Amino acid sequence: MPHPGYFWQLADSVLHGHRITTEEARHILFADNHVLPELVAAAHRIRWHYFGDSIHLNVLINAKSGLCSEDCAYCSQSRISTAPIAKYDLVSDEEIIAGAALATARRAKTYCIVLSGQRPLRRDLERIAALVPKLIERFGLRICVSVGLMGEEETELLKKCGVSRINHNLNTSRKFYPTICSTHSYDERIATLRAIRKAGMELCSGGIVGLGEEPEDVIDWALTLAEFQPEAVPINFLIPIPGTPLAGRGRLDPRYCLKVLSLFRFAIPACELRIAAGRELHLRTLQPVGLWIANSIFVGGYLTTKGQPPEEDFRMIEDLGLIPECDAVSPEEFSCQSSRSVS
Repeated sequence: MPHPGYFWQLADSVLHGHRITTEEARHILFADNHVLPELVAAAHRIRWHYFGDSIHLNVLINAKSGLCSEDCAYCSQSRISTAPIAKYDLVSDEEIIAGAALATARRAKTYCIVLSGQRPLRRDLERIAALVPKLIERFGLRICVSVGLMGEEETELLKKCGVSRINHNLNTSRKFYPTICSTHSYDERIATLRAIRKAGMELCSGGIVGLGEEPEDVIDWALTLAEFQPEAVPINFLIPIPGTPLAGRGRLDPRYCLKVLSLFRFAIPACELRIAAGRELHLRTLQPVGLWIANSIFVGGYLTTKGQPPEEDFRMIEDLGLIPECDAVSPEEFSCQSSRSVS
């Protein structure tokens, strides 16, 4: 068992450039509940060092839903899912612009455009590439795109049009991955991360907790991601959607969720650590504590599931004394006025 002050000392080492080991990761994830306050405080020390009292808000649009050939067990959009979701091709430019206006109104700094499917169609990428400069000019948002497996050609196209960041999640460990998906490999996901890095683009990569993995899988996943040092790490907690193979999964212990968030803060200290889907279900009343560790959330829901009302998010943010990043920059850097016209 780690001695008193262990996590504080580990945080100090991390802030001086230390990369945590598997043994140290185990100490974090298997920490006794009575030392959880110390662990959270140590993780908060790292968070404060890099981000102070700021919080990064994100809004996403499910711009192409369902119609997917993949068999990911957790996803309501997969070909094996019977979940009653909307299925549609890439939405109109007007709908994507309206989503950007909504992101601005919700004081978000990043607008995430997400397309279902294993790989993006060229015509879809070209439409997005033509639209991104207009979104940046009109709303001043950073644009993140999530479109599945990609190679150098696709990443270069998105880089040239002004996309700031590409999302591609590893989701879990290499060992556990075949349990949740058989239609593409872990190596293909790794190759996509490498293509993004080779293009010189910012990387957003995280995954899902609660798929049935062991804690050792979470450690392996975290340390694998740490090799890439992604700029953003979204941590999702499984929403067991009826109609998917994982529909019967139960709730996670909220204290375990805090340990997972702490693990990623120690493993990738300077990342924008995002509490993503499932935070309402699994962290429950400990959501505010999670934001002492993480520094980013989605506002207004996820791909096919709703989150808590934005008003509750802003109340939580205000009560914590946190400041949305777009409120802390000059108008010349970001135009974050909610009254900005959509037309």
